Amino acid sequence: MANRTVIILLVAAGMAVCPRGVAAGPDYAIGADLSFLKQAEAQGVIFKDGGESKAGLVIFSQHGYNWVRLRLFHTPSELPNNLPYTIALAREARRLGFKFLLDLHYSDTWADPARQTIPAAWAGKTHPALVKAVYAYSRDTIAAFRQAGVMPDMVQPGNEISAGLLWPDGKLPGNWNNFVDLLQAAIAGITAGSPGAVRPRLMIHIDRGGDKKATRSFFDRLIAAHVPFDVIGQSYYPWWHGDLKRLSENLRFMAKTYDKDIIVVETAYNWQPSEYRDKPAPWPETPGGQKKFLEAVNRAVLKTPHGRGAGVFWWEPAVSGPLRSRGFFDPDGNALPVIHVFDRPPAR
Repeated sequence: MANRTVIILLVAAGMAVCPRGVAAGPDYAIGADLSFLKQAEAQGVIFKDGGESKAGLVIFSQHGYNWVRLRLFHTPSELPNNLPYTIALAREARRLGFKFLLDLHYSDTWADPARQTIPAAWAGKTHPALVKAVYAYSRDTIAAFRQAGVMPDMVQPGNEISAGLLWPDGKLPGNWNNFVDLLQAAIAGITAGSPGAVRPRLMIHIDRGGDKKATRSFFDRLIAAHVPFDVIGQSYYPWWHGDLKRLSENLRFMAKTYDKDIIVVETAYNWQPSEYRDKPAPWPETPGGQKKFLEAVNRAVLKTPHGRGAGVFWWEPAVSGPLRSRGFFDPDGNALPVIHVFDRPPAR
C-alpha cells in the first residue's frame, strides 16, 4: 500500500502541471531515426545527393522528411547518444524545420525486446526508489530540452517495450504491476518537465507490427491500467514481423479498436542481400527493391481506417558498419533511390 501511495503521488504531481493539455496533433509524419548522423559527420562521413555533397539533415529535408527521431541513453559508455549530443542534434534539426520525436531508452545502451537493462546509476534500487528515479529523470530530461529551446513534439517513454522496462523489476509478462508503475512514473515526469499546460504527445512503442494478437494483449492491459498515451508506435521489419498483409491487418485492428493515431516508427529494408540470402524475399534486396518496400509500407499506413495512419519512420538511414545495407546511402555516401519516395507529399 505504501508503494502504491508513492506512485499515485508522483503521477498526481506530474498531472497537476499539465492536467489535460496536449500539443497539437502532427500532420502525417515522414520521419527518420537519425541518431547516429551527427557522429558520422563528425567522423568525416560525407553524404551526397545526386553527386553533390550536402549535410545529411539537408538531404532529408529536401526530400519531404518532416520529423526526426532521436534516441537518448541514460549514461552511455560507448555510443554517442547522451543528453548534450542529442540536444545538439535536435537543435540542428529544428533549425531546418523538423519536428522531433524523443526516444527515451531508460538504459545506458540499447533497449529492445531482448534487453531492457537498468542504468548503472540505478542498480540495486528498490521498486519504490526506481519509480522515483524514473520520474525525476524523465522530468529533468524534458526540462533540459525545454530550456535548450528544443522541446520534443512527441516522446516515447521506453523503446519496444512489449517485454517491459528496466529488467528485472519491470520485466513482462511476470511483473505487470511494476511495469505499469514505472511507465506511469515516466509519463508523469515527462508531463512535469513540460512547459505550462502543454506536454509533448506520448507514444507507446512496441515491436509487434505484424502481430495482431500480441498487440491486443499488450494494449488491452495497458488501457485497463489507465495508462495515458496519444499514439501507438509499432516496429515493422518483414524478416521478423511477417508479410505486409499482417501489418495491414494489424493497422486496421488498432485503428478500429483503440481510436489512436498509429505510426510505424521503425521500419527498414536492405539494398543488398542480407536477410533473405537463403529464402525468398518479399521484395528484391536491391536499391530498387528497397524503394518499393518503403512505398508499400507507406501505402499500407495511408490506408489505415479512419485516417489513423499517422506516419512512417525509417530506422537509421545514415547507419554505418554491418547494418549499412539498411541505410539510404551506398559505401561512397551516395543517396540511393529510396530517398525519393517522399519527394511528393503522400496522399490518402
